Amino acid sequence: MHTMNAISPDKIAPDTDAPGAPGIPPRWTSSAKTGVGTALSNKSRVWFTLSHGIFNEIFYPRIDRACVRDMGLIVTDGVDFFSEEKNATDSELHWMAQGVPAFKLVNTCRSGRYRIEKEVVTDPQRNTVMQRVQFVPLQGDRSDYYLHVLLAPHLGNRGEGNTAWLDELEGLPLLLAQREEYALALACSAPFLKRSAGYVGSSDGWQDLKTHKQMTWEYARAQNGNVALTAEIDRLHSWGSCELSLGFGKNSEEAAQNAIASLRDGFDEIKHQYIAGWQQWTQRLPSTKAAHLAPGDLSPISLAVLRTHESKTAPGGLIASLAIPWGSSKGDGDQGGYHLVWSRDMVETAGALLAAGAHEDARRALSFLQHTQQPDGHWPQNMWVDGRPYWNGIQLDETALPILLVDLAHREKALTDADVVRFWPMVQLAAGYLARNGPVSPQDRWEEDPGYSPFTVATEIAAILAAADMADLNHEPAMATYLREIADVWNTSIDRWMYASNTDWCRTLDVQGYYLRIAPAQPAKGVRFENLVHVKNVAAAEDSRMARHLVSPDALALVRFGLRAADDPRILGTVKVIDSLLKVETPTGPCWHRYNDDGYGEHQDGAPFDGTGIGRAWPLLTGERAHYELLARRVESAKGLLAAMESFANEGGLIPEQIWDSPDLPKHKLFLGKPSGSAMPLVWAHAEYIKLRRSLRDGHVFDLPPQTVKRYLVDKAVSPRMVWRFNHKLRSMPAGKSLRVETLAPTVVHWSIDDWKTHQDTKSRDAGLGLHVADLATQSLPDGREIKFTFYWPAAGHWEGTDFTIRIDSL
Repeated sequence: MHTMNAISPDKIAPDTDAPGAPGIPPRWTSSAKTGVGTALSNKSRVWFTLSHGIFNEIFYPRIDRACVRDMGLIVTDGVDFFSEEKNATDSELHWMAQGVPAFKLVNTCRSGRYRIEKEVVTDPQRNTVMQRVQFVPLQGDRSDYYLHVLLAPHLGNRGEGNTAWLDELEGLPLLLAQREEYALALACSAPFLKRSAGYVGSSDGWQDLKTHKQMTWEYARAQNGNVALTAEIDRLHSWGSCELSLGFGKNSEEAAQNAIASLRDGFDEIKHQYIAGWQQWTQRLPSTKAAHLAPGDLSPISLAVLRTHESKTAPGGLIASLAIPWGSSKGDGDQGGYHLVWSRDMVETAGALLAAGAHEDARRALSFLQHTQQPDGHWPQNMWVDGRPYWNGIQLDETALPILLVDLAHREKALTDADVVRFWPMVQLAAGYLARNGPVSPQDRWEEDPGYSPFTVATEIAAILAAADMADLNHEPAMATYLREIADVWNTSIDRWMYASNTDWCRTLDVQGYYLRIAPAQPAKGVRFENLVHVKNVAAAEDSRMARHLVSPDALALVRFGLRAADDPRILGTVKVIDSLLKVETPTGPCWHRYNDDGYGEHQDGAPFDGTGIGRAWPLLTGERAHYELLARRVESAKGLLAAMESFANEGGLIPEQIWDSPDLPKHKLFLGKPSGSAMPLVWAHAEYIKLRRSLRDGHVFDLPPQTVKRYLVDKAVSPRMVWRFNHKLRSMPAGKSLRVETLAPTVVHWSIDDWKTHQDTKSRDAGLGLHVADLATQSLPDGREIKFTFYWPAAGHWEGTDFTIRIDSL
């Protein structure tokens, strides 16, 4: 093994340690990515993102570990010209091959002085990012300019605590940095004429070049801080062309060896291997064939985005985005950003892979889910790719959707019956968790609010019915019956929980009612209560007596998951309210907000979201609305929304989380209908786009569960019972229903219908899935009668000591 040789002291300034430690507080960078990429090779565990014509976050050795803030070029003339390409050029991005995330960048100086052309790939054989650079003077000659590279290490998701220094290996000058077990090394095919390591904001190369227009500082080391590395590249070498090789490793020696080995292999060979690896994958997918592509079709780009976001250390793990929303305002306190696994986003992504025919990739996602499921059956709200939870909430849709993915993969023949049997333990655990904790858990969070969400409840019901089919396949008929019964109870209760009528909005918009979300009783700071409404016997409000009611497009999930017909009058009223309150018209088509009073977005003046803000419109919701339009048999409308979704993508074809939905603010680069400062790309948005393309091609919604359609839209199943449980207590129930009491342990229900003048005892039975049920014959009780009950716990030998009351009330 070659050893690193310390740089000779006579080649640097006498003061070899950079002053100004530890530098200014670190920040991440723009979330407005124009390109994302990685090699389709497990030998290369490096991912890059591009923005403003340069590298910004680069990830190693896991997709959830950012190690570089950014790396770009600075051009000066040594006298009075200073030009940082990310701020002073107009950048064009070109995909080097269809569906292959290898990019050519053309950055043209706005003052007309120069042009920089780049090609970007990663080395499929090792942990290296490669960049070929061509510097082209547009005024004067190359000798009139100085060309510099500026690199900001943020190793292991942190800008603090990095050490940068200068060294060489085998006579080749290097820029190096390390923090703990993460290291990087930058090498160049052209000579580095000068080099320096410094602290950001005080002694880094940017400060030097901005002040002196050439490098006058040459510090050998900047230790334990927010650091940057700078080098002057010989711009006269090879007619202004050079290759920059950024290697990574667990120590500086390994990083340096990777950087140098990639330089020796040469950019052309590495680019050929990189493109060939991607084409081998894309050529297996029918949806990427050129004959199927219409002008503006983002399918190849979207599929590349999905595939790029898969973990290599934990195959099948798909993160939400290689971005930190409003990253330039975020520091080390936001280590996760969106480079985490949300099982919801991941299932949507895997479903899109199924829609594209990428069955093997979807099976890897299912295996990842199998390995990261918690012992009680749920998945963390979000997690690192090694399965460790990041946030602490629990979202029940994220437990439901993996069940639906198994079912969809089975229908698409990506799984055999034998495969479904293999995944049955995962499905059974998840179904049990839903049955015990649904329809809404006290811990449940849909985004930032607890309460009832139509999306969550719809996914739960559909998942439970899918699980019932799999229970039959696995010879569990009693369990299948119970699951269908609980799905029927919840579906029949949706209107009690989430349908509003006789409100101001009903009168203003002339609708009978609409579905909504039930959010917390106490509003977040700045949220108004001007539209509190009454929902008949809303269970979510039964404890608090008051709840915040939100209109949201997620009500259309009731149609998307087969619980309500697209032309149901309740849905039509809901659509009218949604469009009145949440729809935004842009120059290229409509988009929708998530819900009224959403605070997740930039402030009115364009300042970044900082915990408060104004929610902006989501292109994802345009795709979901297009699926609703297809279910409503308005195909041309769905196609128009597809085109709108395409128009919201940036110049690289990446679809953002949100678009700016207010008048243009050029100062903040915010323009109506164009990406805001939130995450870009949002992988779920690309997944929805791919599924929409498939749905339009097939003439029906690709991921519509058949179980719900058959049971609720065709057979019109209605539950004859209501369910009481400790985590979902009923205060009232309609006449004509039997009462089912569910507990987590065997019990005897001691109950009366005449205020304890007489009583009955009903012993519970084991329903499986960790639940015990007791069915009480209450269906003949008239309005106004009360059921009172308590519990005897035989295993513990004691009474509950509390009476519970349910009133028969059909209103």
